[in-house]
Amino acid sequence: MTETAAADQPPNGEGELIAELEAWLTSNWDPDLAVGDWWERLGLAGWSAPALPENAYGRGVSRADANRVAEVIGEFGALGAPAGLGLLLAAPTIASHGTQEQIDLYVREIVTGKKAWCQLFSEPAAGSDLAGLQTRAVRDGDEWTVDGQKVWTSGGQIADLGMLLARTDVDVPKHQGISYFALNMHQPGVDVRPLREMTGRALFNEVFLTEARVTDAALIGGMNHGWAVANTTLANERAGLGSGGGNAAGGVATPGTVAGDLERRAGDFVRTGARSGGRRGGGEGSLIGASRGGADLLIALARANGRVADPVVRQELARLYTWGELGRFNSLRLKAVKEAGGDIPGMPNIAKLSMSQIMRMARDLGMQIAGPAATLHGYDDEQRQSLTDEVINPMVKIVTEVALFAQAPPIYGGTDQVQRNIIGERVLGLPKEPNNDRTTPFSDLPKNS
Repeated sequence: MTETAAADQPPNGEGELIAELEAWLTSNWDPDLAVGDWWERLGLAGWSAPALPENAYGRGVSRADANRVAEVIGEFGALGAPAGLGLLLAAPTIASHGTQEQIDLYVREIVTGKKAWCQLFSEPAAGSDLAGLQTRAVRDGDEWTVDGQKVWTSGGQIADLGMLLARTDVDVPKHQGISYFALNMHQPGVDVRPLREMTGRALFNEVFLTEARVTDAALIGGMNHGWAVANTTLANERAGLGSGGGNAAGGVATPGTVAGDLERRAGDFVRTGARSGGRRGGGEGSLIGASRGGADLLIALARANGRVADPVVRQELARLYTWGELGRFNSLRLKAVKEAGGDIPGMPNIAKLSMSQIMRMARDLGMQIAGPAATLHGYDDEQRQSLTDEVINPMVKIVTEVALFAQAPPIYGGTDQVQRNIIGERVLGLPKEPNNDRTTPFSDLPKNS
């Protein structure tokens, strides 16, 4: 066996894991199950979030192995795990900082898809300076009353619970007076308002909190320890959003009580081309999740409209493909280092920066390949279908949506500038910009208007 071929073989541990998964899927996958019943099987067997520890409904495997598990579920033809911010952010955070009672309550409902989550972090005056947040939680017996405003809340309109950062002490430095709660989104005092983007969609929301209630039992990580808990959430967000982070498996069912998918037939949500079932709908699909940084899709588009022979286009396709592969190799490199007991500081931040760059490259190259058709965009389902039916190659609508959306990834999940600051200060040891926000009580700091 050549050195290259040997490198492509899975390690023994991964091979055993995948063999166990395939045997389990053969015995348990039934496309006629309701989505909720299938997710109950998948989650309680540890396959929804295998990177979680065993006491948190996982299997304690690496992120790379967990990505491979998701791929195998999709290749098998089964519906994948309940996607969303619950699985990506809330579950690993609660597994790290929550009590076992909180894990058994919240994480179980995440891995089985029963509850959907959103992230209540950013505010109109606290984005990049997240620790400057002003939403207040005031104790009232064994409960807290919450007042404030959050913004850029992905999935807030379908969420059952929110990861809430709120200020619980204004008389200590700003990083020390924040607490992290699991907030019930279905209560009086929680007003979710969608924000329509220039793509025509409304992925984000603003959330107004007016005397919303949350109990002591929903406090994750202890009072005033929310900044440390939030950093776990943010680290998982950057690793999950970054290049090489892997793709979700197998379908488009939405977790939680709002979307209404839990009672529907699981097989109706499985992606086309798998061994059983067929994919329903599917949306436009971001190039973030496409293979090789989106190069495969753009190669197909270039072949379809005759641009694949253009040497400039070919060069840019090779560059985009290379960036996607670098992200994948970095993920594998991090896995190997962690299995040896080490770490690569700053890798989640590097992955997030790489993803932003890949999005910009995919935007520019996609529009170059599509040509004048890239100036056409459908802002609702009817317009998108009309363009597909009568005007242009159906892949072009993906290109135009990515072109409009590509400005968002360098901002959400921590801006590119924030990622570079973190790498500079925490990895390279460069000095921080002088300020007194680590020593001055929050109540004495000047506030953003």
